[in-house]
Amino acid sequence: MSEVNFLVVEDSPTMRQLIAFALKRIQGSRVVEATDGVDALRKLAGQKFDMLLVDINMPIMDGLKLVSLVRGDPTNRDIPIIIITTEGAEEDRKKALSLGANAYLPKPIQTQELLKLVSQFLKQ
Repeated sequence: MSEVNFLVVEDSPTMRQLIAFALKRIQGSRVVEATDGVDALRKLAGQKFDMLLVDINMPIMDGLKLVSLVRGDPTNRDIPIIIITTEGAEEDRKKALSLGANAYLPKPIQTQELLKLVSQFLKQ
């Protein structure tokens, strides 16, 4: 399998490390980290990613705004986006999915669950 590029957008360094560590179990994976939506957009402008994993609650630009901007960008509109968040509310889930997120994973995340979800999208 060729290299898989992930962009993890999360303001908590601990959470970012946890997600990155899980993703590195996937053969050929490369993980780039962003601290908020603005940082993520800067990184998206410079390289191609196979998947975004995005937190909702972040300073400067939150995950929902990022999802809508990515979906509006012709270059990146088809990248699978998984929302990973403590916001377990059904309305947040619906909003994220309606904006174009492909999946929604509540925290605390289970590594196995995350990897299962990620591999489903990589097979598509």
